Amino acid sequence: VQLQASGGGLVEPGGSLRLSCLASGFSLDFWAIGWFRQAPGKEREAVSCVDNKSGAMYYADSAKGRFLISRDYSANTVHLQMSSLMPEDTAVYYCAASHLRLITSELRRGNNYDSWGPGTQVTVSS
Repeated sequence: VQLQASGGGLVEPGGSLRLSCLASGFSLDFWAIGWFRQAPGKEREAVSCVDNKSGAMYYADSAKGRFLISRDYSANTVHLQMSSLMPEDTAVYYCAASHLRLITSELRRGNNYDSWGPGTQVTVSS
């Protein structure tokens, strides 16, 4: 099970980025995928997650209305489209995979995830 996050970068406030999480060695059909982030000096937090088995989804309050999680079946990839970015969105973003069947309230808990990929830096600054 391998995950590779990409798509981070430097963007101005109000801008957009699309992060991608490529899964290798397993099919996303039976796994939950979560996007988490960690800013300097802060705890890791869940941003948006989806359980591909049950269809359950989670968005952090800070992400609702601005971020959209989606899946590209042919590419075995989960995307996180981020819009209206703000400086407080600056963080290292990680994707993680869980073999568990998770309900919405469980998706945001990092300890429910088995595998983590290396992060991608997102910096929102003018």
